[in-house]
Parts: sequence; C-alpha cells; structure tokens
Amino acid sequence: ETDILVVGCGTGGLFAVAAAAEAGGKVIGIDRFAVGTGIREDLGAIDSRYQKAWGTKIDKFEFITMATQYAGGHIQQDLVKLWCDKSGEAIDWVGDRLAERNIELWHESGDKNDETRYKHFAIGHSPKLPIDPKTGKFKITLAQVVEQYAAKKGARFDYNTKMVKLEKKNGRVTGVIAENADGKYVRYNAAKGVVVATGGYAQNWKMMEALQPWNLRIIGRSGALPGARGDGIRACLWAGAKMDETHSIMMFDRTAIRPDQQPGPDTVKSGDSGFFWIGSQPWLKVNADGKRFFNELNTRDAVSAAILKQKDGVAYLFFDSDMQKSLKATNNYIKQSYCLKGETLDELAGKMGVPADKLKASLEAWKQGKAAGKDAFGRADMPRNLDQAPFYAIMVTPAVHHTMGGVKIDPKTQVYNTKGQVVPGLFAAGEITGGVHGGNRLGGNAQADIVTFGRIAGQQAYIYSKQAK
Repeated sequence: ETDILVVGCGTGGLFAVAAAAEAGGKVIGIDRFAVGTGIREDLGAIDSRYQKAWGTKIDKFEFITMATQYAGGHIQQDLVKLWCDKSGEAIDWVGDRLAERNIELWHESGDKNDETRYKHFAIGHSPKLPIDPKTGKFKITLAQVVEQYAAKKGARFDYNTKMVKLEKKNGRVTGVIAENADGKYVRYNAAKGVVVATGGYAQNWKMMEALQPWNLRIIGRSGALPGARGDGIRACLWAGAKMDETHSIMMFDRTAIRPDQQPGPDTVKSGDSGFFWIGSQPWLKVNADGKRFFNELNTRDAVSAAILKQKDGVAYLFFDSDMQKSLKATNNYIKQSYCLKGETLDELAGKMGVPADKLKASLEAWKQGKAAGKDAFGRADMPRNLDQAPFYAIMVTPAVHHTMGGVKIDPKTQVYNTKGQVVPGLFAAGEITGGVHGGNRLGGNAQADIVTFGRIAGQQAYIYSKQAK
C-alpha cells in the first residue's frame, strides 16, 4: 500500500521517487533489476546557477527553434519550453545533493569560439565523482546519491520486482501487478498515482520490427540500457494511452563490423562488433561499390540516413597513413580485426570487396575537389589528399543509442489517452514518453529531459495525491 508508485528506478524514476518523497509523499519505487540502471552523468540544463556564475547565456527561443528543426517538427513545443524553464532548477537540486557529499558539479564552459557544423548549446553538467585509486571505480555514483537521499526522505525501494500490468478501476490507474524475485505476483495499490519510467524499447526486437524496421536492419551495435524493453510503453497502451506517431532512434554511425558481417539484430545480439568512437568524424566514406555518396560534414543523423540507402546499408570509412599518424586516437583501432589495411589501393579494395577502379575514382575526385576548394557534394573542408600509403578502411554502420517516441504526456507529465483525455492516476517520464525529441535530438540533450521530467512527475504525482479522493 502506498500513495505513489514509481515503476523503473533509472534516471527518470529515481528523480521522481526523490521528488515525491521530498514533498512528503508516501512513495515506493520498483525495478526489475537488483539495482536501478543508473543515471547517465551528462545532464543538460538552461539557466543553472553554474551557468549564471560563468556567464553562459542560452537563448531559450533559439533552443526551442533548433530543437524543433532537428525533430523535423515532430515535437510538443510546450514540453521543450517547460524543460527550458525548469531544467536549471533541476540541475541546481542535483548540485545541492552532490554538495552534501562534498562532490563538485562541473558544466560546459560555453566557449565563444565553439564553431561546429550546427548550433551548439553549452548545456552539459557532470559530477566530478570520487574515484578509488585502488580499483579505478567510482566510490559512489550519482544514482546512489539520489537513491540514498530519497531513502532518507522516507522512500522505499523494491528491487528485483518487475511490473506485469497496470491496474485500473473506474477509468483510473490504481496500481500494478508485479512479479518479485521469487516469481510470485504482488499487487501494489497506489492510492493516488503511478509514475512509469521504464525507458524505451531499443532492446525489444519485436517492437523495433513493428515500429521502425527501416532502422532495425542497419544497426550493428546497441548502447541502449538493459531495461529498454518497452514493457512500460505496452502497459500504458493497455491502460488506454496514446503513443506519439514518430518512431525513431538516436543513432551514431560508429559501429565497426567486418566485410563478412551484415548489420541487423543478429549482429547486434552476437556482440561481435566494434565501437569506433570517432566514426562520426567527417572522414571520407564510400559505399560497398567503392563510391562516395554524401557530404561527410553533414549531421550524424543525415549521414546515418544516407548509409541506410546504400547497398547492404553499410559504408566504409577511409583514411591514409598521413591521417592515421596525425590522430593518436586511431592507434588502438588499427590493431582491431575490423580495421582493414592495404599497402596499395588495389590491395585494400580487395579486402573491402569493392571494385578497385571505383575506389580509385572516388579518391581522385576527392583530390580534385580539394584542389578546387569544393567538391561535387558541396564540401569545402578537405584538409588532406588521402594518398599516402598504407591505406585503411573500416566498415561502419549505425549504433542505436536509444529510441525516441513513446506515450503522449502533457507538461504535468500526465499520460493522455487516444481521445485526447488524461488517464487519471497515470504519469510518465523519460524515454518512455514522446514529444520531446521527434526524429532527432539536439546534442547533449539525451538525459536532460529525463532528469527534469522525472522530477516534475514526482512533484505532480504528489500534488495529484493531495487532490485525488
């Protein structure tokens, strides 16, 4: 028996539990794992006290405009505006909790000469967590800081407890049926409200196939959290929730695979792929026919979409010894099995399985574009000729970071049904929800909304608990 039940104790759920407990609510948080999935520790905000002290100023209207542009218009601007107005307060709260443990919270400097392909907003905040010199691990995590604070405020956590279904009575969500570590079913009666914060569905292959099969067939690796199984979304849909109509994933063209592999769920599940961290850098890319196909200086989502259209949904990232020697970050990558090396372009083309004449033509066109100051794709920044042996190539395909798109909520994080009405007693926060990112998100903004809306969900569930009869 509780007033407020929070399902999922990752980023959004922990902040919801803490906010509800801090307000004085009787709250329980449950999670399917032995511990929560943690809090990713790069948190965005606008107008935090840290930014104000540094003099970092971010125009909220410009941020909303850029977020809308990135999303292809498929967002709820009221949610983005709410984040702009409330995220600074949420991060200041995080800073207070860290300060109580003598931990500093750092933030992006917002350098004036920060020139990028597209508008950059210095919204990032990260804790400087203490590291044990003997183990090299954190002595305490941000998740532990928030969880322990919530527990001191009276919150209870039941781990190894998986939600099976939401329960409704007279149209209102009244709690959940869950399965505990012993395999027994437990009914949680939430007299005043349920907050669902179970994450997205990037780990659920059937949902991915049903909602965005075009993306499923090109990914080679997953960085999604283990709890992103879509069970919370499905439970909310059963309770009558409406799912937004944009189904997309945040992906990076940073998966490295070998020529004998194919992207798709089988490769992802096998774990037999590399993570080429610098793969999103604008290096020359050719397709499986050895032809260059896109301006590599475009945004990562556009490059990934272009790869999708290529033969087999893959591309080769190409570089020469001159570039390799100038970038120490490549030293470990060139030792991996997925990095191909050739003393000549013919040798490399053979290992890549592409026509040597097409690869040579692509390199020659690159050099001509560089000499002319702009190539056929409109690219002007081409700093190297890429003609110094030995030559290297890595087959790259996108990696899924997280899904974007979920149940529809309002600025109070109340879940809406298919008729545009509030589902009484049901709140949601984090990756389970839609409306914030649409088709793409702004850089550094992945965790920003989860923290802020998780906190809002806990606060609103408590307010609802005081009003509900």
